[in-house]
Amino acid sequence: MIMSSKSFLTEVNKNADIKRQILRLCILNDSYSIADLSKEINTSVPTVTKIIGELIDEGFMLDMGKVGTSGGRRPSIFGLNAAAGYFIGVDISRQHFHIAITDFKGDVTAFIPDIEFILEASADSFKTLCRLVKEAVAQAGIPWEKVLSVGVSLSGRVNPEEGYSMSYFMSDDLPLNAIFEKDFNVPVSIENDSRAMTYGEFLAGGHGKDARNMLSINLSWGLGMGMILDGRLYYGKSGFSGEIGHFPLLDNEKICRCGKVGCLETGASGSALHEMILERLASGRPSSLAKKFAAGQQITLDDILKAVEEEDVLAIDSIGQIGETLGRGIAGLINIFNPGLVIIGGRLIVGKKYLMYPIKTSVNKLSLNRVSSDTKIVYSTLGRKAASIGNCLIARSKYLGLF
Repeated sequence: MIMSSKSFLTEVNKNADIKRQILRLCILNDSYSIADLSKEINTSVPTVTKIIGELIDEGFMLDMGKVGTSGGRRPSIFGLNAAAGYFIGVDISRQHFHIAITDFKGDVTAFIPDIEFILEASADSFKTLCRLVKEAVAQAGIPWEKVLSVGVSLSGRVNPEEGYSMSYFMSDDLPLNAIFEKDFNVPVSIENDSRAMTYGEFLAGGHGKDARNMLSINLSWGLGMGMILDGRLYYGKSGFSGEIGHFPLLDNEKICRCGKVGCLETGASGSALHEMILERLASGRPSSLAKKFAAGQQITLDDILKAVEEEDVLAIDSIGQIGETLGRGIAGLINIFNPGLVIIGGRLIVGKKYLMYPIKTSVNKLSLNRVSSDTKIVYSTLGRKAASIGNCLIARSKYLGLF
């Protein structure tokens, strides 16, 4: 296992910076020859050779052998050492959490979904969560001493730099990541779930070069967003960027959970869909959900999404309206950011074409054609794994000092 106290991770000098540049390039593009690295970072071949040797000695990189060429000597290529250690990603939702485990290269070695747990703002609750995470990692066959860092994502406003969550505030004196570090005994980063999802899609979603300027929409019970701008996750000044759900776009006089009126989330989210369905059932609209509603039984978001999958007309019509409203918001974002890619993720993507068609229709109607013609709108490729994988990759980047 790599000991950060003996490596460049704690150093601030030219060679340490070159090491970080090399590791970042290998994270983005897998492997390089020394000659190619020399060109990429504008550093002499002898210097790159020396630094690669140090990275190999520290356990971060490997000589991956020779690569074929059209002629002449075959150069060696170098890449990340998968066995250097592991990163754990914990994505906490309302009533459960998911865990992803990646090796040092970022390949997923395990995904453990739907561990039942309701996190509360108490010391006992956090200790229980840490215990459950450690138990799950052990059951996946990973010794905890091989874990280099942990990334945790939560919904709501999170300031990763200071380590605080507004949703789970515990202490002025001790940030949330420090509370986790007491039990995990490794560095811990905390993140907003939408940004974690975004970073997962960026590095592990297979979206290609379009992902260097990308918006990722998290359409779940609430509505969030993450941004990759010029190949880097964007945080804003205070770490609270991406609050698309609280963009004051709608003239519906509905009070948002933030206390404001007319937020986009009040018309485009799982909570908005839930409210819409209940109102329409109360007005007598026919649906496969009507019998359960008439009996006074609780209608959950899962019930509604299942009805969408089963092609219930009321559910399809309602999720289509969610898509139309969300498309209005996305059209504005496209006009502002001119992204190469917009990814739609979160629980509501089970709506598939019933959601995507009205989104694209709104975008085509309301965005500037010359801007939107360069933007692809697609569904998440990682699905429910996106945030937990993103947490692993964020934890790795922060561990290496790349953020």
